[in-house]
Amino acid sequence: MEKILGTFVSEGIAIGKIQILPEPIVVEKEIISDKEAEVKRYEAATKEAIALTDELINKATDDSAKEILEIHKMMLEDLDYTETVINGINEQSYNASYAVKEAGRILSQMFFHMEDEYMRARSADVLDISDMLIKVLAGQGKVDYKTPSIFVGKDIMPSQLVELDPKIILGFAFSEGSVNSHSGIVARNMSIPMVCQLNKSLVNYDGLIGIVDGKAGVFIVDPDSETLALYEKKQKEYLDFQKMLVELKGKSDETVDGHHLKIKANIGKPEDVDKVLQNDAAGVGLFRSEFLFLESEDYPTEEEQFNAYKEVATRLSGKDVVIRTLDIGADKTIPYFDLPKEKNPALGYRAVRICLDRVDLFKTQLRAILRASAYGNISIMVPMIISVEEVKEVKRIINEVMSELDQKNIKYNRDIKLGIMIETPASVIISDLLAQEVDFFSVGTNDLTQYTLAVDRENQKVKFDKHHLAILRMLKIIVDNAHKYGTRVCICGELGADLDLTEYYLAIGLDEVSVSPPAVLKVRNKVRGLNYSDIIKNYKPL
Repeated sequence: MEKILGTFVSEGIAIGKIQILPEPIVVEKEIISDKEAEVKRYEAATKEAIALTDELINKATDDSAKEILEIHKMMLEDLDYTETVINGINEQSYNASYAVKEAGRILSQMFFHMEDEYMRARSADVLDISDMLIKVLAGQGKVDYKTPSIFVGKDIMPSQLVELDPKIILGFAFSEGSVNSHSGIVARNMSIPMVCQLNKSLVNYDGLIGIVDGKAGVFIVDPDSETLALYEKKQKEYLDFQKMLVELKGKSDETVDGHHLKIKANIGKPEDVDKVLQNDAAGVGLFRSEFLFLESEDYPTEEEQFNAYKEVATRLSGKDVVIRTLDIGADKTIPYFDLPKEKNPALGYRAVRICLDRVDLFKTQLRAILRASAYGNISIMVPMIISVEEVKEVKRIINEVMSELDQKNIKYNRDIKLGIMIETPASVIISDLLAQEVDFFSVGTNDLTQYTLAVDRENQKVKFDKHHLAILRMLKIIVDNAHKYGTRVCICGELGADLDLTEYYLAIGLDEVSVSPPAVLKVRNKVRGLNYSDIIKNYKPL
């Protein structure tokens, strides 16, 4: 028996036979003479890869997997990617496979070093489409797996994952990979136990019995009878727990003595409403509107935005829908925005700073949100606010847009709520002043932690301590200042789903959390098992 420690990705217990996934093809550099023929080979491979991606999109059962594959198709058709490959063939005389590999490496590195999380995720996409093209160029077909297994290897690309029949995936264990990889996101959405960063070769374990303990980040190979029995018991307990969570649907988000903590969900696009409804969230606490801009080749029109916002509001039938206005930065290289390059994009021209500079862009989005507010319980939330003056300017622009709608007799909710994101130490320090200007705060804990501790959350050499005393004290300051003026406070960062902090949130008077849809019932279960009176009685300020 061998026990290998790795990193938690997706919780659950998997027990079964190990199957090794094939590793990427090793590509050798060749200097070719017939460049025209090699370009034609690449173009034919691209058409075949796009057709294969369409097939995978139709086959995918998970919305997040479909979304990733749609991005892959778009990147396969992207002119920058295509030009980089063709230049490698024409200017360097590379064979098509090596030109694809080099294009993938160059563009992947470019994306990987960007500040924004969404754009960093494109790094894996470039590698995935490059790997697919290399396979097509090599004439390699799909591998057809039949046996239910724990799939093991270096990592798995989303296109490989979708090729697998979900019924035969027991779990995943990878020597590399990351918690926030696309495969990790899909695994969590599909409730597949997964561990990564096991940091050793796994190729010799094919055919052996394995155990994946997703929550503990452990991979066990060839377990003895005692260990196997222990994990069979743990697996049953986990499955029983999941059934219990399903039974919490329709029940209230309150402690045993009746204190309420509203639990909402975060979404990125209208299709995600399915998950909000499936997990019985109280509404949407964060709708990231930038998806419309990131997935478009030009500025989305008012009508396109209106239809997206209206769809979410209508489907949620009166539940809260908090739409965050455009949160985009100079590191998100969207060509049509023509943003300047910056040394420190996280500290630069982004979010509300862009909106207050490009007022026509901001007004278009606000008109779409306000029009959609006639169809549901929509609120507006503005990111990266650091001053009262910014809030007042936002309110002035909203009033202008309302006047324009009034002149055209267009319906909207005149009492629409306005909130802001608290993401910087500056906004925490003046939260008493900001609270007098808005209806609610939403705390973005990832950015707040990053800016407060002066650490890059992607830099593995520095500790990104989400439980740092400074952050916890800041949360108390924010809630106290907000409540003085009747302003509600929500945590919409991943810290909202941290069950180790749920009691603290109740103790300091937090009003609500907004978490990923799969986390809603887990937080509800935690809240329903607590006694608010006892928490308050035993609370000691940090």
